[in-house]
Amino acid sequence: MTEEHLQKAEQLLEQSRLRKTRPRLEILCVLLAADSPLTGEQIFDRITPASVDKATVYRTLLLLLRHDIVHHAYLRNRIRHFELAHHCKPDHCHPHFTCRDCGRTVCLYQAVVPAVQNLPAGYLVLHRQTRLEGICPNCRTEGFGDE
Repeated sequence: MTEEHLQKAEQLLEQSRLRKTRPRLEILCVLLAADSPLTGEQIFDRITPASVDKATVYRTLLLLLRHDIVHHAYLRNRIRHFELAHHCKPDHCHPHFTCRDCGRTVCLYQAVVPAVQNLPAGYLVLHRQTRLEGICPNCRTEGFGDE
């Protein structure tokens, strides 16, 4: 847990008027240090040993979701992946690219995905997520993904 991540985590909790508890700070620091969305299990594995149990991690993630500090980045193989919500708007999340071969997911903050037009009458979109799937540059150079 770097000092910079700790300060940012404290700031996120203050903005949402949440108490600065050790589990909340540790989970936010893990997400701040991550370069891609993480599962609850991955978050738990990166937390200081014996400081927080799994149930607390999942309860805390639900609290952080309700306060729009964290969101579900996507669902893969029926497992939710979480990330900080600071790069997204309430109705639109930045796209994600997942490599079909190695499984690594990267955030595409600069990519622009147009909104869906001409929905049937009565439909209301509340949140947009885009997940692209393909082959990453590393797997392409290693010869994977060639078919």
